Amino acid sequence: MEVEGFYDGEGQYKLRFMPDTTGEWEYETHSNRAALDGRRGKFMAVAAKPGNHGPVRVKGVHHFGYADGTPFWQVGTTSYGWTHQPEAIERQTLATLAAGPFNKIRMLVFPNQDVKHQPPRFPFEGSPPKGWDFTRFNPEFFRHLEQRVGDLRALGIEADIILFHPYDKGFWGFDQMPAEVNERYLRYVVARLASYRNVWWSIANEFDYLARKQMPEWDRYFDIVQARDPYQHLRSIHNAMVLYNHTKPWVTHVSVQSGAIAEDFERAVLLRDVYSKPVVYDEVKYEGNIERRWGQLSGQEMVLRFWMGAIAGTYVGHSEIFKDPGDMSWLGTGGKLRGDSPARLAFFRKILSESLAEGLEPIDKWQGNPFAGKPGQYYLGYFGRQAPAAWTFVLARPGLADGMKFRAEVIDTWNMTVTPVAGVFEIRKRDNYSFADKDGRSIALPGNPFMALRITRVQ
Repeated sequence: MEVEGFYDGEGQYKLRFMPDTTGEWEYETHSNRAALDGRRGKFMAVAAKPGNHGPVRVKGVHHFGYADGTPFWQVGTTSYGWTHQPEAIERQTLATLAAGPFNKIRMLVFPNQDVKHQPPRFPFEGSPPKGWDFTRFNPEFFRHLEQRVGDLRALGIEADIILFHPYDKGFWGFDQMPAEVNERYLRYVVARLASYRNVWWSIANEFDYLARKQMPEWDRYFDIVQARDPYQHLRSIHNAMVLYNHTKPWVTHVSVQSGAIAEDFERAVLLRDVYSKPVVYDEVKYEGNIERRWGQLSGQEMVLRFWMGAIAGTYVGHSEIFKDPGDMSWLGTGGKLRGDSPARLAFFRKILSESLAEGLEPIDKWQGNPFAGKPGQYYLGYFGRQAPAAWTFVLARPGLADGMKFRAEVIDTWNMTVTPVAGVFEIRKRDNYSFADKDGRSIALPGNPFMALRITRVQ
């Protein structure tokens, strides 16, 4: 296995390694400096401590799991610039995450444009706003970033590292660096961070807004990250108006921006079918009260998107942005959460954790109330904005046979309750497409929106 080293300032050169097997490992260094070349040694890799499940990988076709086989149900959030804040704000963000429902956070390497609050540190030596020496990285900046990735790791949270973004708008100049600087930067970041087990790589956020970079350049950046990362962490790229070709082999999962999932879960199912990879709706608009249309979701609308994503066999991401006199928002700076959705997303994550370890798959995806799960074994259905007073017990045909028995539970996704339905439902074939309760019974519902059903076979 080949691992790249990096310069960490003050005459220190470092190599980091994340072993994937216990036992004795040997190493030999190679360098164009004699003092660093030909160093040999060995060390023992011991078993992981409890709670260390290893890096997250693609599991099966459409889902995720840790390296040790533990399921990973992605319930993510976004806080772009949280590592570019004063120490007190960053610690507040970590405390919020520790108490919250999220197991992944999307975050920028480069700071946003910000004329009011200058970041405490920058990635290159030089002076702001544009007096940078692009041949010299600032090790202090990257040591701080590593510290925060390590803090997230201690909380069991994946760090989805966004390597490029368009929100500089030429202010700091990090969005307009020459290609050779970009490539050297990618190698440096990967060398420093790849050994952290909780890292994901997002090549860019809203990549198509970086108009100076053409598609071959994005392909090249993917290639560099894939080639230089010996551990093959997850890799994606996030869109604004134009979708990247996610069929390319270096893309491990689909990261997409779209609010359409709230109205039409079938689009999410189509993305799964087209790409045959996990699909994460990392941006579905945000809970908030600002004037921009992308920051006006109610808490209920945010939670709805997570449930719609789940029954489509996909995953969804959260963030929020509320009016603030100090321009503080979770989306931009972290700090505290103010919205109504996080508590309901904790409940949602609990429901997911109680479902199938192999992941939820759409069942009879083009017909009737959508269900996901495993035919004949487990069904999770969601009514969205509908408020039915009852649901006739009818299941799609795949995997079913006369005489199978099921129990049902009514889930109030907003008030966070699970109510068992009395009795057992035994099914009989109704037609060529479905089975129904042999006695024709229905399940009474409270007539509220945002209700779900969980139906489990009685063994």
